[in-house]
Amino acid sequence: MSILEYIISAWQTLISNKMRSFLTMLGIVIGVGAVVFLVSFGRGQQEQLNSIFRNMGANAIYISPTSRQFLGAGKQNALTIEDAEALTEKNKAPAIEAVAPMSSRVMKCIRANKIYDITINGATVPIKKILNYNIAQGNFFNEEDEHKHAQVAVLGDKTAQNLFGSENPIGQNIRIGARNFEVIGVFEQRGGFMGGSADDFIMIPLTTMQSRFSRFTTPQGHPVQTVVVEAVSTDLINAAKEQITSILRQRHHLREGDENDFNVIDMQEILKRMQQSMAIFQLFIASVASISLIVGGIGIMNIMLVSVTERTREIGLRKAIGAKRTDILLQFLVESSMLSVSGGVIGLLLAAIASLAIQGQTLNNMPIRAPISFDIVLMALAVALFTGIISGTYPAFRAARLDPIESLRHE
Repeated sequence: MSILEYIISAWQTLISNKMRSFLTMLGIVIGVGAVVFLVSFGRGQQEQLNSIFRNMGANAIYISPTSRQFLGAGKQNALTIEDAEALTEKNKAPAIEAVAPMSSRVMKCIRANKIYDITINGATVPIKKILNYNIAQGNFFNEEDEHKHAQVAVLGDKTAQNLFGSENPIGQNIRIGARNFEVIGVFEQRGGFMGGSADDFIMIPLTTMQSRFSRFTTPQGHPVQTVVVEAVSTDLINAAKEQITSILRQRHHLREGDENDFNVIDMQEILKRMQQSMAIFQLFIASVASISLIVGGIGIMNIMLVSVTERTREIGLRKAIGAKRTDILLQFLVESSMLSVSGGVIGLLLAAIASLAIQGQTLNNMPIRAPISFDIVLMALAVALFTGIISGTYPAFRAARLDPIESLRHE
């Protein structure tokens, strides 16, 4: 018999027992569908994550104090504006392109009868270039605004929608704390991740934030929560990190052997950590889904063993008229494979439907995507075929070893 004849024969057998065949392949359907969807979902979210981090500045480096307890006066481990200014000296840090100190705090924002608790970011002009902030409406504040401690604000996309809806916010006033601020710009939508939003914030000049809301200083200068640095190029990120460490250790009077009182981390390292966390989560979920494949494989093996018992006389008759052991072996292997592959195809279709159903949805303000690519389709079919072959091997060998005379006598 040719392979095509084996396949036709297998289909006839499966169709003659429709309900039993469907219930048998159900485990494969669930397993393949779950694995395909989760792999596609993980890949889609990985692409979104990569895109977000690229938008946040591929060459960005973040510096933060090792302790968050620095907002009170007199603390000795604060980062300061003076630290940031020291990093701009080209003779000491040639690998650094730009520096932007930042401070953040949650404050009440009032507009008309709307009151929100929202993150206020105080920053300097270079932050726009370092983190690739694009302006959708209006303008970003400039150096003159910083010098004058101007009470101007640039809104995140979501913040603008929450406060103004469809109304144009440019030129209108909002109240932050006890002070009025003029809205001069709105950022383009960036998308959020890890439970937060990259679009729900207000940015004001750092000088304004420190003079209006944070008047204290430390012996080292004016404290900030973060200093964002842009390396000259991606190739010079490590050199920039070394120069940052050297300058700050000297400014903070750290001796050899003393631990740094600051952390230096670049976007690539942050992205790598996020990818590792996502990969572990995805592997765990896929492992749980794979249990369905194992259960489905056991179900196929069980039903094939039942089939061997039911068709003992058929096997004996085929052997009596000249069928070889190989023919019987292939017949049952093809049947188990067709059973598993059919379940795999159905599971693949269900995963594709689920993928289409979630298009346009969001999770933590990040668009959900689960693209099913050609390699995922091949993987799914290969897994289904492999499961069918493994599950059908023992029943097939058992059928092939049956004695034809004893088989013909079987009732």
